[in-house]
Amino acid sequence: MSATAAGTAVAGPYPLGHAEPGEPWSDDLYGRALHTGRGPLFLRRVTPGPDAATALLPLDVERFCAAPDAADMAVLHRCRGPVLDVGCGPGRLVAALAAVGVPALGVDVSPAAVARTRRHGGTALRRSVFDRLPREGRWTTALLMDGNVGIGGDPTALLARLYDLLRPGGRLLAEATPQDVDERLVVRVEDGDGRHGRPFPWARVGTTALLRAADANGWLSTGSWTTDGRAFLELRRPHTGLHAVPAPVPHTGLHALPAPVPHEGHIRP
Repeated sequence: MSATAAGTAVAGPYPLGHAEPGEPWSDDLYGRALHTGRGPLFLRRVTPGPDAATALLPLDVERFCAAPDAADMAVLHRCRGPVLDVGCGPGRLVAALAAVGVPALGVDVSPAAVARTRRHGGTALRRSVFDRLPREGRWTTALLMDGNVGIGGDPTALLARLYDLLRPGGRLLAEATPQDVDERLVVRVEDGDGRHGRPFPWARVGTTALLRAADANGWLSTGSWTTDGRAFLELRRPHTGLHAVPAPVPHTGLHALPAPVPHEGHIRP
């Protein structure tokens, strides 16, 4: 996962105590979890949430480190290369695409995430999505999975950045929070023993709120679906001029990835 925009700072103090120094996703807690492939690991709220809001938001480390499941496959079927996976984590999606010849690059601020992605055959860079990236304006597909709509704590700014990264006609495949929420919060990574990293801004955005942020940035909504309780959207950056927006690629329900399609050479980080 990627956490913050470059230069983002979070003010304190925080009601749940002093946070340890370091990068939000770069300290031992997240790296150890990715190394073992197991939690428990959470995002803990350090700012007050709505009434009855849970203080701990679980991170599904076991699923992140496993092979793509049925919900992931429904997304991967829609990918056309080159693909940018934003907040790629341990790289299950990048590696799956690479295995069938679809060019894909993962970006993540966690060294452990980047290292694991590379070990499993994927290509990854240790960068924030808000840093300068390869192929700006020329990506065909971008992925925003596993809660990464929360990156930077400002979904509108994040969608604006992704709009600029994609080529005209490119698609964004985004996973929304299953609940109908639109929340800005400050969180920190915490393990089952209460050890934690420093706080950072985050967001929780359901389908309705994500569509609202997409509309504000000029995206076209071209599909939505739910698989195994996870909610997804397909958004398109409009073509310029007289070109029509291509029809969305249907979900075929197959259990293998589509054959690679023509692409523009190799990704050069």
